[in-house]
Amino acid sequence: MASFDIVSKIDLQMLDNAVNTAKREVETRYDLRGSNSTIELDKKALSIKLTTEDTMKLDAIEKIVLERSTKQHIDVKAFDLSAEPQPSGKVVIKTIKVQQGIEREKAKKIVKAIKDSGLKVQPQIMDDIIRVNGKKFDDLQAVMALCRSQEFEVPLQYENQKS
Repeated sequence: MASFDIVSKIDLQMLDNAVNTAKREVETRYDLRGSNSTIELDKKALSIKLTTEDTMKLDAIEKIVLERSTKQHIDVKAFDLSAEPQPSGKVVIKTIKVQQGIEREKAKKIVKAIKDSGLKVQPQIMDDIIRVNGKKFDDLQAVMALCRSQEFEVPLQYENQKS
């Protein structure tokens, strides 16, 4: 029986590289020079904390972080940008959460889409991954193509293929 796993992972080293290059760009960029702007990566909580003087500069820093992440091959869908900036004294703080793993509701949507496709495979949710089993390797490749063609709001990778 052939199988593979659908996962949503972020390479922490690539994320660290993206944050470090964004820090360097913020330090050297003319419109942000001398603005006491900081970018901090918390690897344990999987979040990026942006701090600056006003919301206009915050938007520019957020855009820099997203651009640098894209250049490091990190999908922008991995970032939860829904948090509102919080004023704290003379600065504005925004925390961007990095999504690691597939949440239960999103996993259910993916499994439903796979089952509705009519392919002869058995998807099952296992914590934050989805394992797909099937007799034919071609069916598994069709599942991968199906997942790539639809929008599931999380970046998906396919690993642990066994035939």
